[in-house]
Amino acid sequence: MEAIAIHPENPEQLKTIKAVLKALKVPFESQNLTLPPHVLKGIEKGIEQYEKGETITLNKFKEKHFSKK
Repeated sequence: MEAIAIHPENPEQLKTIKAVLKALKVPFESQNLTLPPHVLKGIEKGIEQYEKGETITLNKFKEKHFSKK
């Protein structure tokens, strides 16, 4: 049988989806998806840099990280 992954955008959608699945007697498993701490720190750092205006263009990023040396 095929399985699907559902990505609700808010708690209300999640509650509704669970209610529908229960009403249809469709078995499901809940999984809490959390990112590793080092990934969360990287995201925080990126947001802080953006808010400070510390950004570069995509082309400059490519030059910095993908240029042949």
